[in-house]
Amino acid sequence: MKKQLEKATFAGGCFWCMVKPFDQWDGIHKVTSGYTGGHVENPTYEQVKSGKTGHYEAVEILYDPTVFPYSKILEIYWQQIDPTDDGGQFHDRGDNYRTAIFYHTEEQRKLAEESKERLEKSGKFKKPIVTKILPASTFYPAEDYHQDFYKKNPEEYKEDREKSGRDLFIKEHWGK
Repeated sequence: MKKQLEKATFAGGCFWCMVKPFDQWDGIHKVTSGYTGGHVENPTYEQVKSGKTGHYEAVEILYDPTVFPYSKILEIYWQQIDPTDDGGQFHDRGDNYRTAIFYHTEEQRKLAEESKERLEKSGKFKKPIVTKILPASTFYPAEDYHQDFYKKNPEEYKEDREKSGRDLFIKEHWGK
């Protein structure tokens, strides 16, 4: 019997930093860096980076929900971002670096809304949670050199994460 894989799509700032946290789990079959939510077909990195296409840098996760449920993917997602920042993420500024959860099914929408509400009520953040929950739209894979960046360029990846402030933020808010 063939496994039924599902898609999850998230924007969390620079897509380089959003692959590795998901890529290391049983049940996660593929994590692709790309662009979604904009009005230009087949955008390039340079077009998206200009801020004129309306796209978010995002990751599309192909997963087996019987091994790794969507609720667990949401937990990991929230712990990778600053959900109170609507101007980008860490040192990456601009609309293309905003956060969003793009749901593919009504069940994903419901679970995303519930997880956002739990986070808001937790008191973990003093400012409001501004991460949007939006219907999934066309996802365009990024250029090959962006795929699996943390594996292909481990030193540059590590340096970028350290400079960005992401790791410090995660440690301060999640203790990891």
